[in-house]
Amino acid sequence: MAHPGFRSVVAKGVAVLALPAMLAACGGSESTSNVLTAGQAPCPRITILADGADLTQYVAGAPRDLTTMVLDARIAGFDAVCDYASRDRRALDVRVTPRFQVERGPAARGGSLDMPWFIAVSDAGDTDVIERQAFTARATLASNQTRVNSTGQAARLRLPIGEGVSAGNYLVRISFQLTPDQLAQNRSRGPR
Repeated sequence: MAHPGFRSVVAKGVAVLALPAMLAACGGSESTSNVLTAGQAPCPRITILADGADLTQYVAGAPRDLTTMVLDARIAGFDAVCDYASRDRRALDVRVTPRFQVERGPAARGGSLDMPWFIAVSDAGDTDVIERQAFTARATLASNQTRVNSTGQAARLRLPIGEGVSAGNYLVRISFQLTPDQLAQNRSRGPR
């Protein structure tokens, strides 16, 4: 069952024409820029953690202000594809690809900016983390660029299902890997 904030989009016939209306109907605080591609299987609930959706890095040891900012990034959305792992339908293969909006700060050196992020799977009750994978996304900017949209590496998950366990038994979350100071900053300024 899809989360109310997300819509499964099939790029065929009338569905393509209905896409703007479906996106306009999306409500709540979930981003409408997330695409769950219809495969052969339902996807689990996939969300971006609000406290971990933004990453601002400063020069180490320097006071925090615009002149010491290295990068300011945001998880802008994701693409997800879900399919059965085999014909017996006892596992789901889930592929999630995050999308980032990145701004180079005045203190950045070079054209590449690295952003640590992770994806975590928990049970439906959100009591146990079942799997966690960490990645580093790299955004490359030309010398005359200050902003860029970037795509991260696809995270591949295999989730067991069957005998009373379905996609709805899992929660998948995407977040930047933050330091305690970065997390406190995100919480104090709120979601952007």
